[in-house]
Amino acid sequence: MTSLLGSPSGTHDDLPRTGQADAGSFSLEDRYTRESGTVFLTGIQALVRTVRDRARLDRRQNLLTASLVSGYEGSPLAGYDLELAKRGKFLDPYDIVHRPALNEEAGATAVMGSQLAHRTGTLRATANTGGRPLQGVVGYWYGKAPGLDRATDALRHANLIGTDPTGGAVVMVGDDPGAKSSTVPCASELALADLYMPTLYPADSQDVLDFGVHAALLSRTSGLLSALKISAHVADASSTAIVDPDRILPVYGDLGTSPHVPSGQLLGSSLMELEQNQLTIRIPRALEYARLNGINRIVQRTADDRIGIVAAGKTYLDVRESLRRLGLDDDELARRGIRILKLGMVYPLERTILDEFMAGLDEVIVVEEKRDFIETMIREIHFRRPDVANVVGKSHEDGSTLFSRFGELDVDSVTRGLAQRLGKVHGISSAQAWLDGPARPRTRISLPLAATRTPYFCSGCPHNSSTKVADGTLVGAGIGCHAMVLMMDEKQVGTVTGVTQMGGEGIQWTGMSPFLDERHLVQNIGDGTFMHSGSLALRAAVASGDNITYKLLFNGTVAMTGGQDPVGQMSLPEMLRLLQAEKVAKIVVTTDNIKATKAQGLPRGVEVRDRVDTLEIQQELAATPGVTVLVHDQYCAAEKRRHRKRGEYPTPAEKVVINERICEGCGDCGEKSNCLSVHPVDTEFGRKTQIDQSTCNFDFSCLQGDCPAFMTVVPGQKTRRVATAPPLASTDLPDPTGATVDADRGFSLRLTGIGGTGIVTVSAVLATAAVLDGHSARTLDMTGLAQKGGAVVSDVRVSREPVEQPPKIGAGDCDLYLCCDGLVGADSVNLKVASTERTTSVVSTTKIPTGSMVIDTTVHYPAVAEIQDAINRASARGVYLNPGELTENLFGSTQTSNMLMVGAAYQSGALPISADAIERAIELNGVAVEANLQAFRRGRQAVADPEALSELVSSLHRPVSTATSELHVVSPAAERLLTGLGAEASDELRAVMALRVDELIGYQDEAYAADYVRRVEALRAAAAGQEGAAGTAAGAGADGGAGA
Repeated sequence: MTSLLGSPSGTHDDLPRTGQADAGSFSLEDRYTRESGTVFLTGIQALVRTVRDRARLDRRQNLLTASLVSGYEGSPLAGYDLELAKRGKFLDPYDIVHRPALNEEAGATAVMGSQLAHRTGTLRATANTGGRPLQGVVGYWYGKAPGLDRATDALRHANLIGTDPTGGAVVMVGDDPGAKSSTVPCASELALADLYMPTLYPADSQDVLDFGVHAALLSRTSGLLSALKISAHVADASSTAIVDPDRILPVYGDLGTSPHVPSGQLLGSSLMELEQNQLTIRIPRALEYARLNGINRIVQRTADDRIGIVAAGKTYLDVRESLRRLGLDDDELARRGIRILKLGMVYPLERTILDEFMAGLDEVIVVEEKRDFIETMIREIHFRRPDVANVVGKSHEDGSTLFSRFGELDVDSVTRGLAQRLGKVHGISSAQAWLDGPARPRTRISLPLAATRTPYFCSGCPHNSSTKVADGTLVGAGIGCHAMVLMMDEKQVGTVTGVTQMGGEGIQWTGMSPFLDERHLVQNIGDGTFMHSGSLALRAAVASGDNITYKLLFNGTVAMTGGQDPVGQMSLPEMLRLLQAEKVAKIVVTTDNIKATKAQGLPRGVEVRDRVDTLEIQQELAATPGVTVLVHDQYCAAEKRRHRKRGEYPTPAEKVVINERICEGCGDCGEKSNCLSVHPVDTEFGRKTQIDQSTCNFDFSCLQGDCPAFMTVVPGQKTRRVATAPPLASTDLPDPTGATVDADRGFSLRLTGIGGTGIVTVSAVLATAAVLDGHSARTLDMTGLAQKGGAVVSDVRVSREPVEQPPKIGAGDCDLYLCCDGLVGADSVNLKVASTERTTSVVSTTKIPTGSMVIDTTVHYPAVAEIQDAINRASARGVYLNPGELTENLFGSTQTSNMLMVGAAYQSGALPISADAIERAIELNGVAVEANLQAFRRGRQAVADPEALSELVSSLHRPVSTATSELHVVSPAAERLLTGLGAEASDELRAVMALRVDELIGYQDEAYAADYVRRVEALRAAAAGQEGAAGTAAGAGADGGAGA
């Protein structure tokens, strides 16, 4: 084994952790191609690169290994499989094989098999090994924490068997402690410890790169599977990191002797021997590898320290930021005698480093999320020491809470806990001063808005039609986009009983139905979930004899996690034959295209009907005893849109338009279609409806209502060219004045907007621009379900020198609050980061309706003044503009609205990144480059020279499709009738009347309009008379009082 591993010396700490990019040669592919220097990459991208970095290290040490990567997608690792698929040209030369699994336990079993390959047969040569056979295989499993729960049995078997000395296996688990995109809050360390799996916890992309390599080498040398705990704040974050061929120089000591040999013979006496070996030999080897390679580090200490702080992963970054808030930089920590231990391996706990850390300390403060996992291990290891330090973590000595056991910790909660301990207990003045309050950011309280933006089905989504049920229907929710029925009106989607784990869909009814008067349940289930494990649930329901209708949403993709094809996906005919084989009582297929569905060659006995009959069909199925299935066959709208952009899917010639002069704003089309492209708009004549052509996905369900205002049109071949703004050169714009922040001192910005509109892209562009300017950058994209039309928040933090800080901005720490949607920006949760002393808010006033506004005519968009008031109360300065209107008039499309906002922020002096770097980053992004460059520049112009921009817009003016924007020329007939208004009538009233009088003449005749004028004039005169009488009475009262 030693000859295969080589005999390196040194560790990764011999090299700096971060550095600056070479802007002149910067490329987005640097994150994979650059072998030495600085790269900027996400946590997900680091997980991809670390597999290759380990393979390259093996090759340099003359060990020919291949890699198997298998698992199941799930947030926060939802995009990992997609990123692997994109990066084949970087991975294939190192024999890195990606095999997406049907479900998590299948992936875990495959990884187990990778460790037995060497002992089962003869490893073969590949095109990359120069004719020599492979010497080992390294396995990688990926999945979210609930997937770990599901795969525990397989992983327990795999870890007992162990890993090959020329292979190794790494379990990558995505943790979502705040349940932003999970059905349960989750943390994986306890489950991993129960599996005896050494667990490394990265804090950022740099740690992912480093620990990812170490995890594989630790597994190889110990004979155990190792794990990487990947928090959402690591997976969804980006940061700069250093790469170098010599960054990881592993030290093995005597670990190469008597290596563990895996065996799949799990039966009889060998089981006890394997268990003993696991605990007495392999676990100690893992601890020794961690010690030799400095996985755990004391990052701050002096000989006179009396207080110690222990943290790991993203919580370590929270601790460092919190200490700076409390006035405790490295020099002050040393002066105050505070020592810090950063744990890289949270299980098993390395006693050697712990002994060294705790020597001489009076107290140890353990900061960790969820349960007291690390705290308990520290207590167990050290309770017999004669000089035992006081250990606190989840609570103070009196039992009161110090750090929460639930939810997720952030800088704000960690700062409060540390301030209580360091200030109140240990008398550190700067911590006590923070507790006393003056140092904390000031904000003014504002009432919450009546409307909020919540996730919703995409425009044209099949679920808009398929999830509808009759009022009062009992419905079971499931995993997938359709789970958003939990947030929707019961009148649309039924009485939702709740959601099960993936693969349990419908079985909750087995436990309910024997005791309820209600006799039937409709269970929603997606085709991806059905392939994963849901088919077993259906089989169980058949076996139980339940009365249940499975509504199988056959849309051809796993849209919730990025648009993957379901592993093992069947064609519709194959799926239907499987359902028949399961002996369901009846199957009906609904579709938006009966002809196309029937043309697929469906099996006999399956009825195909139009989706408009969905409610009627469900009633028929509810009356059928046993398990029935309604399959809704309609392709995912988001995937259609992606394919259309690439020219891979046909675009219908027809467009739906609404004649707003006929529309009565009743909302029936929104109720029928449930579609976000059916926009309610405010006009001169009240609420009307229009189709947002930029987001329409050609579902046409809005036509199901019996409404004369709807039309379908086919645009002609020769269309009038719409005038657009001429190109604006960056040299035509002045430099910003009145800068509010200096990048050299570090700054932070928060982007807020609507999911699916490019907020995450803007965040990446700005972070890339900061790196191009020579700064260090960190970002965090807090999306959850936001990609489905809900609120999305992205934080960007920039510093001149690398700083150990979390990517998420804390309360009052925001310099630029860039709101690309006013509703999201005015949300009090998002506004917590703003400060009346430092924050510049740049805010969009464009009104974009929410899902609730589409289906409910009583829900209205708040007044812009309300949004401005909420944001102004929290900010030092505000800049407001309407990017939707500007981009529509300048470019004929609103697609670049967000980049126009960036330009406005830059020109306001609130974005201290150079315009050249921002424009270069736009070019590197490579999407609609010229359009985004022009939008950025016009945003700058909106602040630098608003008059010139206004004149340009006027010269290009095209009526926006609402009645309020149309210029009205009063007819002679209307002019005559308007003389019937009294001389005292205001100009405003006359302007309002002019439009309506012409409308009534056109609707009927002049006599009809004249009657309208007479009625209005009578009301005006009566109102004026009442005001006059009230004034006279008030005056008389005043005179009487004076005389008395």
